Amino acid sequence: MAARRFGCPQRCGTRVTNGARLCAFCVTSRGVGQNRCVHRLLFIEDDADIRAALGLVLEDEGYDVVQAATGEEGVARFVADAPDLVLLDVRLPDVSGFEVCRRLRARSITPIIMVTAQTDTHDLVAGLEAGADDYVTKPVVAKELSARIRAALRRTTLHQVVGDEPLVRFGDVVVNRAAGTVTKHGAELALTKTEYRLMVEFADHPNMVLSRDQLLERVWGYDYLGDSRLVDAHIRRLRVKIEDKPDEPKLLLTMRGLGYRMNTA
Repeated sequence: MAARRFGCPQRCGTRVTNGARLCAFCVTSRGVGQNRCVHRLLFIEDDADIRAALGLVLEDEGYDVVQAATGEEGVARFVADAPDLVLLDVRLPDVSGFEVCRRLRARSITPIIMVTAQTDTHDLVAGLEAGADDYVTKPVVAKELSARIRAALRRTTLHQVVGDEPLVRFGDVVVNRAAGTVTKHGAELALTKTEYRLMVEFADHPNMVLSRDQLLERVWGYDYLGDSRLVDAHIRRLRVKIEDKPDEPKLLLTMRGLGYRMNTA
């Protein structure tokens, strides 16, 4: 009999197998039992051999893997299967991975990890600016990919409220932890989960300089797997949403050689 899936009682958004009481992250944080959620991954990759090999690795890790060979098929499967995370190849036979990323990001804030054979900075940054949360390069190292997936899912499923003040203002931009929103001139901004976590991190440290390494550790959940380009690309995207003139930022400032600072004034 096929395993039945239920919503985690803690409302973390994942599916629980065979009536388990809590999902993996809820179990880990509460220290009870071995029951766990089944996270569904969508893997969009045109190379059948890579799809098969990584698909087996991910299934062995306990994930429910849905596959697509083209960009258009990937968008359709995303709508039909509502995955918890997307692995997206940059080079697809019909439309580029960047375009697929933009389409998915327009629909959802589901984490997206780009998979690329390119190490060129332009391609990596282009993927992040299209809306991806992270990236891995081919040939993919299974251990690294698994660590990145776990970090992305943990950021998504764990509900964390930090700091003492529910509202923090940066000029006309307001971070509201209680509502889980960021507004500008009273209108809610459409932020990805990673962008929101960046805003919360700055809200916890107003007018303080945060290094790229600190942001990688606190927002992405790792440092040795990280890359400063990951932070820089998300900062650029965040500026487009919060600054009146992104090329002349007044709120989110670059402190050369040090990192970034968010001004409350």
